[in-house]
Amino acid sequence: MAKFAATAQNAVAGIQDGATVLIGGFGNAGQPMELIDALMDCGATDLTVVNNNAGQADAGLALLIKERRVKKIICSFPRQSDSWHFDTAYRAGEIELELVPQGNLAERIRAAGAGIGGFFTPTGYGTMLAEGKETRMIDGKGYVLESPIYGDVALIKALTSDKKGNLVYRKTARNFGPIMAAAAKKSIVQVSGIVETGQLDPEVIVTPGIYVDTVVEIAPQAAEGEAH
Repeated sequence: MAKFAATAQNAVAGIQDGATVLIGGFGNAGQPMELIDALMDCGATDLTVVNNNAGQADAGLALLIKERRVKKIICSFPRQSDSWHFDTAYRAGEIELELVPQGNLAERIRAAGAGIGGFFTPTGYGTMLAEGKETRMIDGKGYVLESPIYGDVALIKALTSDKKGNLVYRKTARNFGPIMAAAAKKSIVQVSGIVETGQLDPEVIVTPGIYVDTVVEIAPQAAEGEAH
C-alpha cells in the first residue's frame, strides 16, 4: 500500500548514490520538478537518469546535470536550444550519454514493467545505435534486439491520487509516468491533490496503486508552463 510523505524531501530521502532514476516528463510537461529539487537537496550522486530529454534551462533535471550529480543519462532528445548544462558536461567528458530512439525508449521501459526480457525492433537497425547488439532478419527485414530499462526508483508527476495510491494524470503530462511506475523497484509520485478511495472513477485510473510506493501532495503553482 502506498505511503504518504509530508514533504518532497521525505519522499526521496532513501535514494542512494549510484541509483538508476527514471524521471517522468516530456520536456517540462509532467516533469516532477519538486521531487527533482528534493533529490538535489538529499545529496545523492553518481546517478543514472532515464528521461526523454537531458534537461532544459536552469530547472529540474538540468540542475542535477549542472551540479554533476548525473554520471549517465539515457534519453532520446539530449540537445535543444536551452540544454546548455548537458552540452557543457558532455563536451567536458563529465557525463555519459546513451542515445535511444524515442519509441525504443518507451518500449524498453514498458518491457521492464511487463517482465519482458527483450524485444526485436527495426528502429536503429543498420545504424551506429545497433553496434554491439544482436540483430536478426525476420521476414526479410532487419531487426535489432533491445533490452529492458529497469529503475531503482521512479520520480513521476500525476494529477490526483486516492488513499490507495491509484493515479490519474493531466492530459499530456501523463507521458512516461505509467510505464516508469511499473518499471521501477520504487515509485515516488508528486500529485496536486489526494482524494478518498472510491472518489476516482475506476475506468479512468491509469496507474493502479500496486505500482506506487510513495505519494506526496504538492500544491500546483499559478503558472507551471506545462504543455497540456
